[in-house]
Amino acid sequence: MSNVARKVVLTVAENKLVTNFVNKYGLTLGASRFVAGEKLEDAIKAVKQLNAKGICATLDHLGESCHDERVAAEGTREAIRILEAIHENGVDSNLSVKLTQLGLDIDYNFCLSNMMEIVGKANELNNFVRIDMEDSSKVDATIAIFRALKEKYPQNVGLALQSYLYRTEKDMDSLADLKPSYRLMKGAYKEPKEVAYPRKKDVDDNLIKIIKKHLDAGFYTAVASHDEKIINATKAYVKEKNIPKSQYEFQMLYGICSSLQEQLVKEGHKVRCYVPYGTDWYPYFSRRLAERPANILFILKNLLKK
Repeated sequence: MSNVARKVVLTVAENKLVTNFVNKYGLTLGASRFVAGEKLEDAIKAVKQLNAKGICATLDHLGESCHDERVAAEGTREAIRILEAIHENGVDSNLSVKLTQLGLDIDYNFCLSNMMEIVGKANELNNFVRIDMEDSSKVDATIAIFRALKEKYPQNVGLALQSYLYRTEKDMDSLADLKPSYRLMKGAYKEPKEVAYPRKKDVDDNLIKIIKKHLDAGFYTAVASHDEKIINATKAYVKEKNIPKSQYEFQMLYGICSSLQEQLVKEGHKVRCYVPYGTDWYPYFSRRLAERPANILFILKNLLKK
């Protein structure tokens, strides 16, 4: 989708009438294709189904932009419950979190404390936590929290970086001493041209550039894209450079390009599916619509059936 069209979809998604309608009817109209359910048990069931196909997962309890300490504390407890459920069910999954769900907009140290508790539990259970990157205003604080966590728990935390931000390559350089694991992706937030590439081609080119840069550094690289051009460029590069399959994985979203995920597994690549669940699913869902026209068509078809 073009940058202009994406901004239009995201702007419409913020309309209160649209929000109320989709929150009421969205899951029955097709949003459930992209969200595993409202409960952790639903998400664990989805992960088991993915694991049966050879696909790993990362679980995400949906929520963001929290300004209430009580709600952030609940989000922290739920993240720990996810790690415990993964361990108890023996599924192949790690955890993804958004820092604004865990108190970043309330107080930096409060959020850091919550994250220390979560990543400490991941360390205890031999699991891994991926910090999602949010909009550009959150990048500095997110990187600072990542560095603090990485220094204490070097094997249990990774970060997502977005290729549409001009600053990303410099951020990679500043964190290179940590030998980080990154999820590299295009980015899905509405950003001004002062901080982000406005042209899709530039975003794509930069994603391929930072993927190669991270692979060349010898660090673990999660390539998060449904774009076959990006995927094929990665496959060609790892083959050309003799990069072991243990150094990278492909990541995709639940309900999108499922056949491609299965095909990559058959080719011997590691694939991880991002599995979201929870009641606060609309912001996530609206970004999925903005990313791919096919997602909007899918919802419209279901709407017309009603």
